[in-house]
Amino acid sequence: MKRITGNKIVYTLCALGIVSILCLLLATCATVPLTERKSLSLIPDSELLSLSSQQYAQTLKEAKLSTDQEKIQAVTRVGKRIASAAEDFLREKKAADKIKNYKWEYNVIEDSKTANAWCMPGGKMAVYTGIFPYTRNDAGLAVVLGHEVAHAIAEHGNERMSQALIAQLGGVALSVALAKEPGETRDLYLAAYGVTANVGVLLPYSRTHESEADRIGLTLMAKAGYDPHEAIRFWQTMSEQGGSRPPTFLSTHPAPESRIDNIKTYIPEAMRYYKK
Repeated sequence: MKRITGNKIVYTLCALGIVSILCLLLATCATVPLTERKSLSLIPDSELLSLSSQQYAQTLKEAKLSTDQEKIQAVTRVGKRIASAAEDFLREKKAADKIKNYKWEYNVIEDSKTANAWCMPGGKMAVYTGIFPYTRNDAGLAVVLGHEVAHAIAEHGNERMSQALIAQLGGVALSVALAKEPGETRDLYLAAYGVTANVGVLLPYSRTHESEADRIGLTLMAKAGYDPHEAIRFWQTMSEQGGSRPPTFLSTHPAPESRIDNIKTYIPEAMRYYKK
C-alpha cells in the first residue's frame, strides 16, 4: 500500500475544495437572454423579490415623489409598453417562468440634480426628474427604461450582488448575510441596483453588463414601438451636455467612446422588431 504524506493530503483536500467551489458556481449559473452568456446567480428569486419590495417601499418613503402629471404619465405610459415588451421577450427566449416575478411599478422622484433611473427585481422602476432634459420625448425615455429593464431581466444586479457577497461576506447565503449584517447587506443591495445617487457608492456595471443592457434594451424599445435609432441621439446628448461632471446616469453606467458605435451595430437586430 502506498503511503500518503501529510502534504499530499493537504493538496488533495485543497483540490477537492476547489472542485466543490467550481461545482457550486456552475450550479448557480443563470443564462442571460439574447446573449446566452452564463452569469453567477447565488441569490434565490424569492429572497431578492422580498428584499426588493421592502427597499422599494422604503426608498419611496424617503424620497420626494414628483407631482408633475406630465412626467408621471410619460413614465407610466412608456414603462407599461417596455414592461409588456419585456414579458414578450422573455416568452420568446423560453424564460416565461420568470414573468410571474414581475409586478411592475412606475414612480417619478423629484430631484432635478440627479439624472438617473433604475429598475429593481420584480419590475420596480423609478425615474429621477433630472433625466428628463436628456430624454426629451417618449422615445428618449424608452431608451432609459429599456436599458434599465434590460439590466433587470438579464439579472445583472443579482450577479453583481453575488460577486460582492463572495468578496465581502465570504459567499454566504443572502438570508444569513441579512441576519449577520443587515445594514451592510441592505447597502450592498441598493448599490447593486443603482438606487443610491452617490456615484462613489455604486457597484460598477462591467462593460459586458453595459453591452448586454444596450443590446437587450434596444430590442425592448423596438418591440414597444419606439425607434431604436433614438438611442444614438440620447447617448450623444448625455455625453455632450455632461461637461466636466457627467450626469449620474452616465457616471454610474460607464460609456466608453466606442459605445455609440456598438449601439449602431445592434440597431439592425432591434429593427427586426420595430413597428411604428
